[in-house]
Amino acid sequence: MAKLRVGILFGGKSAEHEVSLQSARNIIQAMDPVRYEVIPLAIAKTGQWYLNHQAQALLHGTLPALPAPQETALLNLNWSEKALDVVFPVLHGPLGEDGTVQGLLKLANVPFVGSGVLGSAVGMDKDVMKRLLRDAHLPVGRFLVFRQRDLPQLQFETLAASLGSPFFVKPANLGSSVGVHRVEDASQCQAALRDAFSYDHKILVEANIPGREIECAVLGNEDPRASVPGEVIPSHDFYSYAAKYLDEKGARLEIPARLSPLVTARVQELAIATFEVLGCEGLARVDFFVQADGAVFVNEINTLPGFTAISMYPKLWEASGISYPDLIDQLIQLARERFTRDQKLQTSFGP
Repeated sequence: MAKLRVGILFGGKSAEHEVSLQSARNIIQAMDPVRYEVIPLAIAKTGQWYLNHQAQALLHGTLPALPAPQETALLNLNWSEKALDVVFPVLHGPLGEDGTVQGLLKLANVPFVGSGVLGSAVGMDKDVMKRLLRDAHLPVGRFLVFRQRDLPQLQFETLAASLGSPFFVKPANLGSSVGVHRVEDASQCQAALRDAFSYDHKILVEANIPGREIECAVLGNEDPRASVPGEVIPSHDFYSYAAKYLDEKGARLEIPARLSPLVTARVQELAIATFEVLGCEGLARVDFFVQADGAVFVNEINTLPGFTAISMYPKLWEASGISYPDLIDQLIQLARERFTRDQKLQTSFGP
């Protein structure tokens, strides 16, 4: 059987560039060379696209300097005599996980792993995400949304009066806890707001929900299934970027989470419901807060979660009986099945 040509698309202009490189390295290493021909596709922080040896160099941090723009290999999904069979976008954050690349791939008529334009876009924008979940009567915490023009009027006292203290400040469109701050008093508020606004024109201020941080992985297209839940036990004040990626003792993962069968079922039910309400496909990780009385709140969804060998998404499926290489196989198969399904849709009106 001929090998599938799989483009692994990584890097990107977002603040999660380095996380993407980590994920891509692990995925490429785990892919079966008998089944797949891996084609690296890299996006530098400048937004330039690279192929082949330059993409490999960027992936492994050995690209000494960016070529001049006229020398840069631009994306052409059919640049050789054999087109790509599928693209695996290993991109986290804006301009990768937010529907932009997904739209490009749809226009290029190439199968790709993960959610389409809509699911990716609403999954990235925490404001739109939470409003859709709230409208579907799924449990979310209290939150307020602000734009850059609101900054001069934002004061700790008024925010705390509305949401309680502490509260969290975060960019609306970002992940990996970049730009997220826990605010306990007025001395921390303005710096947190300015930092969040440095990453996005829209921010959320969210009420603190005391409880355990539980995560659940979802896999599938029309009939998604949920993994066993896992728990993140941070040693920091919260599961910050530093706790996730810089401090090797920043958090401990407990998989499966020690939850009652009733709460486990509730988490899995809400994970699938969140996935379907937001129009997601392929994969996602849904994050929750579980309170002492068993109440479960949806925090957010990640439509392209971290995919290193020790990331929560693959670890949850490993605990559910799907190995890391098998998980990659299933995601590629789901991408191709969706593409075949979508090709059957009528695109013109009339006889």
